[in-house]
Amino acid sequence: MALNVKLYDKTGKVVGEQVLSPKVFGVKVKADVVHQVVVAQGANARTAIAHTKTKGEVRGGGRKPWIQKGTGRARQGSIRNPQWRGGGVVFGPRSNRNFSVKVNKKMKRLALAMALSDKVANEKLLVIDDISVPAGKTKQLQTLFMQLPCKASVRLLALGAYDSNVIRAAQNAAATGYCAADSLNVVDLLKYEYVVLDKAAVAKIEDTFGK
Repeated sequence: MALNVKLYDKTGKVVGEQVLSPKVFGVKVKADVVHQVVVAQGANARTAIAHTKTKGEVRGGGRKPWIQKGTGRARQGSIRNPQWRGGGVVFGPRSNRNFSVKVNKKMKRLALAMALSDKVANEKLLVIDDISVPAGKTKQLQTLFMQLPCKASVRLLALGAYDSNVIRAAQNAAATGYCAADSLNVVDLLKYEYVVLDKAAVAKIEDTFGK
């Protein structure tokens, strides 16, 4: 059974209804599936920055500090050993750590469909028949948003086709994010309260994620 949501024009008036595919926009939400994908996306975006050197990487220590016997001190082989100041670090953080978490494509698509379905169920998904900003002015795009239910909330704008003017305007618009329709991800959908699409974006999402 198809889903219907309100279809708005550039002035914010309801001019009809947009039919949505239940395979993408009408999926039952399971919080644990969405949570797994969100955790994996955050882990896969993580980069190991901290890096400590082992005793084989620090400088110096090519000579034995003192003879093995007769000094009364503990035997030492190199000043690069961990117990020396400036020596190597034992079990310290390394830049070659791998934080990635594997999530199969089917689960990613399912979690995305759940996030979109939740937006539809809570009337947080808005479809506009056509979104264009001829002059690429942020004020023009903000005027459009002020005439929609998302005027007082953060929103994610997604287009079905590349439009440099709209992208330029969205990058400077307050409380607005932009993402290509075929590059939507669960984290962005959860980050923004509203999702604003044009008709081409709906078709692109259904074609990309509805298979």
